[in-house]
Amino acid sequence: MLKHNHLFIDGAMTIAQGEDELPVTDSFTEEVFARYRSASREDVQEAVAAARRAFTGWSNTPLNERIAAVRGVAAALSVHSEVLASAISREVGMPCKLSARIQVGAPIAAWESYAELAADVDWETRVGHSLVQKVPVGVVACITPWNYPLHQITGKIVPALLAGCTVVLKPSEIAPTSAFMLAEAIHKAGLPPGVFNLVHGSGPDVGETLISHPDVDMISFTGSTHAGRHIASVAGRDIKRLALELGGKSAALVLPGADLSLAVKATMASCMLNSGQTCSSMTRLLVQRSMLHEVEQLAKELLAGYRMGDPADAGTRLGPLVSKMQQQKVQAMIEAALAQGAQTIESYQPVPDRGFFVPATVLSEVSPDMTIANEEVFGPVLSIICYDDVENGIELANGTEYGLAGAVWGPPDEATLSVARRIRAGQVDINGAPFNPAAPFGGFKKSGIGRENGKDGIEEFLETVAIQLPAKFFELSSL
Repeated sequence: MLKHNHLFIDGAMTIAQGEDELPVTDSFTEEVFARYRSASREDVQEAVAAARRAFTGWSNTPLNERIAAVRGVAAALSVHSEVLASAISREVGMPCKLSARIQVGAPIAAWESYAELAADVDWETRVGHSLVQKVPVGVVACITPWNYPLHQITGKIVPALLAGCTVVLKPSEIAPTSAFMLAEAIHKAGLPPGVFNLVHGSGPDVGETLISHPDVDMISFTGSTHAGRHIASVAGRDIKRLALELGGKSAALVLPGADLSLAVKATMASCMLNSGQTCSSMTRLLVQRSMLHEVEQLAKELLAGYRMGDPADAGTRLGPLVSKMQQQKVQAMIEAALAQGAQTIESYQPVPDRGFFVPATVLSEVSPDMTIANEEVFGPVLSIICYDDVENGIELANGTEYGLAGAVWGPPDEATLSVARRIRAGQVDINGAPFNPAAPFGGFKKSGIGRENGKDGIEEFLETVAIQLPAKFFELSSL
């Protein structure tokens, strides 16, 4: 068993001083395969102090040097891509063949794409007699979840570093391996001491110490809406900058004239990806009542393909959930939905005798007022909900407390685009258009505040300064 007693503070691996050893469990074997020692409150304070000391030098480092540093980290990470993919699969449960591409390949590519986009930011512009500058917000506390550990870290750390901020990262204690491998890559790439710092521990202890620290200027958090609400209240006390990417209950709205077979297949693929442990997955399929029988038949046929098994097996389509607790929560939500009148579309798949598995589940006859139609499940569960007409369909799509993502399926015409424009969500796909990592990502309502990805992701870590200049100054300068 791996025992990791180090943190990464001020450019060096340091011994964690916390009392707890937090276990990391293999989601398939159900065995603890690593233990990471928690940071103490003093460790967190040292990490923030290191970030504060490093801020002036890093924020004044020329952009081209910050870009080169980011590319150096990407190169160091790529050397260990296979080990990263295997570790994340063990922690989270995503099949290795998908983990290599989605959990590791995509984040490493994002380090490079962010580096390219940094030059497109309007770092300095003229507005009349004013010089408008974009400057880094300062020291950023980044708190990331377990479901896409390296991806979520990348979406915060890279744009913050490019913006000129310094960072203290607290990854999820459930899936920390990629964060520690990233610290090693950053050390190898030679970033200045204090620019990036890593502390480990639980949210109520280490996370709370970090977000409440007076020298933290901004908090960037991805996780549950419940936790996000608490973090917002803490940030509000000191008027800290805040970026929140929270829960979702995203709907795929199928319009008359859509390719029904493709819509059902793509929606199920979205819902079941990473065993449903994806905040932006399509977990509600909205169809007209006249479509229901055909949709149910299509779903039944597709369910047969979601074979469960060892994530390391190339034939596995659906891996386990991250933990016993998550498994029990999802099972309880399914049982509650059935008790409220939902119907299961039956398609038997043998469940492995070990691992935190929940079979791919499609529920029909789900009414909009059921708990399963309104609360995030974070498991492989799709709810089919019928609507009366298109207006009712739009109302149902927008009818939850969330607004992270959505999808519209319909004829390739202006009417379909018009419906997509009315979906109150941060990202809306039409007819299965692929994810665009250069486009902004984030939510409406209780799905969060702010945007990640692309140029918008970098600008999230910038403040705006307007310098008013007298007319005589322009005559004497090259502005």
